[in-house]
Amino acid sequence: MTRARMPRPHEVAAARRDPRLLRAFNEQQGDGAWRTRGACQTVDPETFFPAPSEPADAAVALCRTCDVQGACLAWALEVGDCHGVWGATTPRERRAMLVAWRSEVPAAVISGPATGPDKRLGAVACLPLLPIPRPRRAVDQPDPVGAGTT
Repeated sequence: MTRARMPRPHEVAAARRDPRLLRAFNEQQGDGAWRTRGACQTVDPETFFPAPSEPADAAVALCRTCDVQGACLAWALEVGDCHGVWGATTPRERRAMLVAWRSEVPAAVISGPATGPDKRLGAVACLPLLPIPRPRRAVDQPDPVGAGTT
């Protein structure tokens, strides 16, 4: 099985302009009620998880007709699911979208008023996820475990 690679910068740039990602930002919901309204409810789940050598065209085509496509994609990006077809996107497309999703909110979303389910979006969502620095222990401070004593 092949390992998924990190998306290239041009793929991330294209993902930021993708209308499906913009729709996901606008339609993300806090509840899972969108799942009951999905077009996928009447189809075999195996359709959405094709083998690596099989095309995902049938699943993507079905997703494009679905009313909850944006909420579905938002959920997949929120949980970081990179397997199968979600919100009319393949895993490769979602990996690039995931970088954009976690790094910044499109300007179209920020410029509008924060109402409805996307209230939590705003300037804070534009900040990239950075590691939290750990405090350093002073050299002359005693070892808390006592490993330095004999």
